[in-house]
Amino acid sequence: MPSAGRAELDAAGITDPGLRAAYSRCRDLNARHGRTYFLATRLLPRERRPAVHALYGFARHADEIVDDLGDQRPAEEKAALIDALSAELEIALAGGATDQAVLIALADTAHRYDIDGRHFIDFMRSMRMDTQVSGYATFEELDVYVHGSAAVIGLQMLPILGTIVPRAEAEPAAAALGVAFQITNFLRDVGEDLDRGRLYLPSDELAAFGVDRELLTWCRRTRRHDRRVRRALAHLVAHTRAIYRRAAPGVAMLEPVSRACIACAFRLYRGILDEIEAADYDVLHRRVTVSNRTRAAVAGPGMLRAVLARARS
Repeated sequence: MPSAGRAELDAAGITDPGLRAAYSRCRDLNARHGRTYFLATRLLPRERRPAVHALYGFARHADEIVDDLGDQRPAEEKAALIDALSAELEIALAGGATDQAVLIALADTAHRYDIDGRHFIDFMRSMRMDTQVSGYATFEELDVYVHGSAAVIGLQMLPILGTIVPRAEAEPAAAALGVAFQITNFLRDVGEDLDRGRLYLPSDELAAFGVDRELLTWCRRTRRHDRRVRRALAHLVAHTRAIYRRAAPGVAMLEPVSRACIACAFRLYRGILDEIEAADYDVLHRRVTVSNRTRAAVAGPGMLRAVLARARS
């Protein structure tokens, strides 16, 4: 285990060897797969980081069941795996035994921070939708999916981050930020999602610009560009920016020691939209990312603000 991981677990008062191993597994998943999120998590006080790793590790584990491009198992088999994980999740949240590291850490985190178990059940319901639903006609339909896949992530995080206002007052902004992150991912990953047989961008929004799944698939396959696709994506980027604006007031509602973390994640994820624009909306042929230079430029001042906030507290 890296020394940083040991220090985090020590600060959190997690001493049981099995529990430490479970949290370490989740931290490893966050470090390997959630570069932006992992960087932002480093801005939290050490004692709060393991809980965030547990949330990410569990979400990543479930997501890999349905989204691994190298996994050619039929949808029915993946659905069965999601159902089995959901059943084991409910047992773990109720205090039952499990041998899955991500569930051991998650159940401990849910207990420590009194996180509503319904958020995890809603998340799993959306994961199962990925084995059944390949597209969404409207944003209203998509909202059902993103509530479980994204909004509840923001709600799970709130008890860990802490708020200076009643939690219920901060929940709408927290949920909106989770949705903004998710739709940003949808825009960045359009091509990869098409390869999985899914399209998360609402078909009526695309149709307004003369775009449909067939055109997107043709553009990806032939590596061609189409003006209609660019216009549709520009519209959806603007829509997503509006969600970030709704989420922005939530940062000031958090405890001071947590603000730098979420502000960093906010700026980096919103920066993906800037990169999509800079790439002329070419998300069908490559995966747009925020540069390491930009990450450092955002995280550096964030680290200073985090240290000052901890000193004041």
